[in-house]
Amino acid sequence: MTTSGASAESAGLGDLSRDLKPGLVIAVDGPSGSGKSTAARRTAAALRLRYLDTGAMYRALTWWLLGQHVDLDDVGAVVARVDEPILTVVPDPNEPQILVNGVEVGGPIRTREVSNAVSAVAAIPQVRKVLIAQQREIIAEAIAARAGIVAEGRDIGTVVAPDAPVKVYLTASEDARARRRSSDLASDPAATVATIRREQARRDRRDAAQMVMAQDAVEIDTTALGLDEVVNEIVRMARGWAAVSHG
Repeated sequence: MTTSGASAESAGLGDLSRDLKPGLVIAVDGPSGSGKSTAARRTAAALRLRYLDTGAMYRALTWWLLGQHVDLDDVGAVVARVDEPILTVVPDPNEPQILVNGVEVGGPIRTREVSNAVSAVAAIPQVRKVLIAQQREIIAEAIAARAGIVAEGRDIGTVVAPDAPVKVYLTASEDARARRRSSDLASDPAATVATIRREQARRDRRDAAQMVMAQDAVEIDTTALGLDEVVNEIVRMARGWAAVSHG
């Protein structure tokens, strides 16, 4: 998925929030490298909704555990400390932030070390219970505030927010996903496309249990699509739902 640099508004979409029902929840799921984070954030900005990156929460916890030298293969050790760090999400799509104990960690959590470790943490049921409860609280706050939210991750449409009226599942070829991830990690000379593809395949196997497309989700293959095209399609779905629900 290529990025043109143009915002959804400049692509001719205008003020997209006017016709939406307050409290709209859009679920965006898919594997790493499918473009879901950028597309979800840009969609939220275009529709003036809040934005939640659930993967960043798992990454932040993993980053903290690694810093505390917790053995991530020791489930008991991870569970014993899962409640220690305070995770704070700033759901502003224009300046999203994830803080651990008050410290912004949006950069450090994107390293290959965290990427290769997060699946083990995210697979632990007790960890998932804690973070899913927090994610549902963030979504509920957005609904209560009549602000709406775009939430993205692995299992938003199936577990975290199964009642979301708009569900999208983004996919892409393995090569496209690896190239995108390698480009994101351009400062890491070891992050070659071949290396990333191997690490990506391993992570896909570990994440398989959570990475299931909701039956009522719309699948979008982003391999050959530009970012604006993906955002426009999700916006079209949101406005289509709004038209039906208002009718």
